Amino acid sequence: MTTALTGRRVLVTRERPGELASLLAARGAVVVHMPLIRVVEPVDGGSALRRELDRLESYDWLVVTAASGADRVVQAAARARAVKLAAVGTATARALAAGAGRPVDLVPDVQHAAALAETFNRQATAPQRVLLAVADRASGLLADELRAAGHSVTSVEAYRTIAGTPDREAIEHADAVLFASGSAVESWVAAVGASCPAVAVAIGPSTAASAERLGLKLSGVATDHSLDGLVTELERQLADSAAHP
Repeated sequence: MTTALTGRRVLVTRERPGELASLLAARGAVVVHMPLIRVVEPVDGGSALRRELDRLESYDWLVVTAASGADRVVQAAARARAVKLAAVGTATARALAAGAGRPVDLVPDVQHAAALAETFNRQATAPQRVLLAVADRASGLLADELRAAGHSVTSVEAYRTIAGTPDREAIEHADAVLFASGSAVESWVAAVGASCPAVAVAIGPSTAASAERLGLKLSGVATDHSLDGLVTELERQLADSAAHP
């Protein structure tokens, strides 16, 4: 079946193409993996995270905001089965559930930190002890919202993201680029500047805000802040560009 993505060269800037690449390929796209961020250990080598995971049973909840964070907590989550699990989105939840060997208890319908905080605060009827495993560049919004609702929150750096180097030849031949994080946007602008393919789509408002702040012009932002939503918005943008060349 021919779609708006058939034969289109799409740059995927995530460290792991994974599910996103599969969704694009299923719709006929030519996936060009060009990671703009690389995940490495925290400056302390992960000692702060290990310390909190060793006492994970003292918490009510373990919350992760990316698959890279999930990877670093799954063994502890598998052991401390009384601790509830929360993830910011479905891909992160799958990584956490697979490694922990049990379902994730809370995943918001809209996949970003503000929605996770809102869903958590709506469902939690009493103050909770929460461990957040986050990236070095993570916004403090989630922790702040949970604390404002009366929860006891410990936020620990689980990993760092460092910039990758874009392939300029791949950019020249691309029909579109997808951004799934503010870190990827920052790496792109640092290496390439504020120019990009005419079709450039962000997964959600926080990523779009990074692009706006850095002067990178996007053609669209996913309405559903998920990988499926990102691909749907990309299809819409490419169909529109074909209809109005």
